[in-house]
Amino acid sequence: MTGSRRTVLGASTAALALAFSALVLTAPEAAAEPVDYGKGDGTEQTGGGDATGIYAAARITYSGSVAGDGGTGNVTSSDVNWTPPPCWYAPYLGAKDFKKKMSKDIESQMNAPGMGGHAGAALSELQRHYEDEYGWTDTPGYKDYNVDKDGEGMFWAAVENPNEPDLLKRSSCNDLPFWVDNGEAPPPQYEEAITPEILAALAYQHMQLPDTEVSLAPEGTTKVNLPTWAWLDKAVFDEVQATAAINVPGFALQATTTAKPVSLKLEPGTADAETYPASGECTINDDGSIGEPYAKGKADRTPPCGIKYLRSSGNGTYNLQATITWEIAWTGTGGAGGDLPDGTFGSDQAVTVQEIQAINR
Repeated sequence: MTGSRRTVLGASTAALALAFSALVLTAPEAAAEPVDYGKGDGTEQTGGGDATGIYAAARITYSGSVAGDGGTGNVTSSDVNWTPPPCWYAPYLGAKDFKKKMSKDIESQMNAPGMGGHAGAALSELQRHYEDEYGWTDTPGYKDYNVDKDGEGMFWAAVENPNEPDLLKRSSCNDLPFWVDNGEAPPPQYEEAITPEILAALAYQHMQLPDTEVSLAPEGTTKVNLPTWAWLDKAVFDEVQATAAINVPGFALQATTTAKPVSLKLEPGTADAETYPASGECTINDDGSIGEPYAKGKADRTPPCGIKYLRSSGNGTYNLQATITWEIAWTGTGGAGGDLPDGTFGSDQAVTVQEIQAINR
């Protein structure tokens, strides 16, 4: 490769990436097929679907206890610095399909009114990048879109996380599509290439934890200075799993994220209350339950998990917040696995607190 060829029209890798981005975003044929998120209980969904067309080519299937509408689940990470991946690289198209799509899209854009100057030059360089094995930029090119290797691998492309609200983060995977042979790992410079750990984080993002109401005694209505017992039975409070998987010719990965309940935090909804224990954190018992059910004969005992209200709620109610902390771990393809930040999910319950009336004689 000569210096003059490398600088023709002032093209750069960044310019090619920008040209590719604009091409995909504006191509009329790029609309993805409608995505079916499942019927009935909605526990299975296929991720992706956007005007870019990239999502549909590298679909991720979610199963287990996941949100049924393709959106995020109800888990909140206890680590405020942890977020699911905003984008990643994944298998996109085989060589012949990639050539067919790219050739048609480039031609369409180059023939569009006003497509000249730097934009037209960038598109020309993008075309040369995939047609000339010697490349016209700092990045080596491909001979005829690698058609002679069709079936032996795929071009990988950036996938935006449709549930990431920050546009800049979502579009930060901006490298050009690159070739990966079947059975081979992507080049190490593509740190955001899809892995079991990324799938585990996406399963975490889509996980739907059970909306379990805490059992109370007295139930619904209690008295001032009367200890209210709170508990969760193991039968309605067990571990939850969500799985994310990708499966295309020559490439398959999966990861299962498991959430295990470990504690319950009670917040009475008023400062005029005491919690048992004082921290409000009720830990899980050996049998997997939390707290202890109230039974006759326990009226004089202090509940291991509960609340004592010190003032009447008047004509209204107190909003008791019960937040469960879940320990999150994952396992994936090839024996991979590890821990993710604890997750939390809470629910609110209205509690009426009455004054105990006494008659003076």
